[in-house]
Amino acid sequence: MTEQTASQVSWPFREAQRVAERLQAKAKKSALFETGYGPSGLPHIGTFGEVARTSWVRRAFTELTGLPSRLLAFSDDMDGLRKVPDNVPNRDMLKEFIGRPLTRVPDPFGTHESFGAHNNARLRAFLDAFGFDYEFASSSDYYAAGKFDAALRHVLARHEEIVQIIRPTLGPERRASYSPILPLHPRTGVVMQVPIEQVDVEHGTVTWTDPDSGVRFETAVTGGAAKLQWKADWAMRWAALDVDYEMSGKDLIDSVKLSSAIVQALGAEPPVCLTYELFLDEHGQKISKSKGNGLSVEQWLTYAPPESLAQFMYHAPQRAKRLFFDVIPRAADEYIANVAALAGSDDPHANPAWHIHGGVMPEQAGSPIGFGMLLNLASVINADSAAMLWGFIRAYMPDASPESSPLLARLVEYAVAYNRDFVAPKKHFRPASALERDALRDLAASLRDGVDSYPGEGLAERLQNLVYAVGKRHAFTPLKAWFDCLYQVLLGQTEGPRFGGFIALYGVARTVELIEGALARGDMAAA
Repeated sequence: MTEQTASQVSWPFREAQRVAERLQAKAKKSALFETGYGPSGLPHIGTFGEVARTSWVRRAFTELTGLPSRLLAFSDDMDGLRKVPDNVPNRDMLKEFIGRPLTRVPDPFGTHESFGAHNNARLRAFLDAFGFDYEFASSSDYYAAGKFDAALRHVLARHEEIVQIIRPTLGPERRASYSPILPLHPRTGVVMQVPIEQVDVEHGTVTWTDPDSGVRFETAVTGGAAKLQWKADWAMRWAALDVDYEMSGKDLIDSVKLSSAIVQALGAEPPVCLTYELFLDEHGQKISKSKGNGLSVEQWLTYAPPESLAQFMYHAPQRAKRLFFDVIPRAADEYIANVAALAGSDDPHANPAWHIHGGVMPEQAGSPIGFGMLLNLASVINADSAAMLWGFIRAYMPDASPESSPLLARLVEYAVAYNRDFVAPKKHFRPASALERDALRDLAASLRDGVDSYPGEGLAERLQNLVYAVGKRHAFTPLKAWFDCLYQVLLGQTEGPRFGGFIALYGVARTVELIEGALARGDMAAA
């Protein structure tokens, strides 16, 4: 095991260290990481976050130990269909299949052999699109192939002990009928939640009665004739596969505790678990599918690259995050800044960009211009095409091109879309106060006089120092009020980029015209 110092500050390495300690205690030579997926719906932004975060821990584990590992994306596709989803065709057809395993429900889209297979295919396509390294596993396949048979017999042998673990957490009605064993009805195929009347450990069967017909059945727990209630199923899987690491959301804290207790009842050790916080909307409310107050992967990728989504997911997974459109530009710029900082870093493992790219940075990964800067340029020039932005970019950086800066080329396209849908509709120019008008006139005059007298190695830095100097001359307190003026009066926004960089990109002469136009608007409003 290699020695780590500063890298342990990085949360994936801290998690990887926990996994390494588990393997050492168990004398294992390889690690199994797992992510779970409920295929009753389509993959979503939480799916991306869980697989991405687990992949970062796995990569850190490899770096830390040099040991092999696997990531198993496990689909709980043997779960019964609880209700007909709102977002599928042929909804009436699905009603007669309520309660049956998802892999025994016809595909309402008509493209796969079952609804579970359809959603599993969507999951794999989703994960493949992001380049995740994983192995797919189907609960239905594992049960039917007998991969869980030994573990299921073990559950049967510990049946009453498991019941006593779960029963105190249930309501009175379910408490009376609870069993971790859910037999599949031999005639209807429905996953049955019924009292188990007899447990036959020697023959590996359970006896139960159909509440509708009164017919008594004896069902094997092996070979896919029964499945486990999900908390017991999760625990059984951990034990059967010897899972070393799995993370889950804050809403499953109690389930993790119960499943861990069941694993121990089965004579095994639960995996290393990480609980991550859930997403909030812009008002701090928990995101809910039914409320529609979330943000989908598709929506995010309409306005920014996938690297920015990964950057958003990387930071502080155990802290609640507000997930709405306004966070997208900041995440994109944080990613760009991290890529720039990675070059020559003494501890690359502490940099999110290292994890996002799996330790291998692609060539030309960064961008010479930030996303926020491009958005402000798009806003000022009312850009409705990438060509409009490229005209300014080439004037500022003659050597820039889509070929030399592929991320910049993508950001330009995103900036046009984001400006069109979010910035332009919200633009609101406020008039300048008397103090601000004097400062703006001073700024325009200073820009006309030139920036050579201001310190700084590049034009953007000299311009930034010029802007600072004007704000200080006019005694803005705090100095942030001066920049608020620039953003609100000149750009019609509440925040913006480093203004010196914006001037360099937009052009000094055009910035002077922008200031004069804002002052003229103020004169007209006053008249």
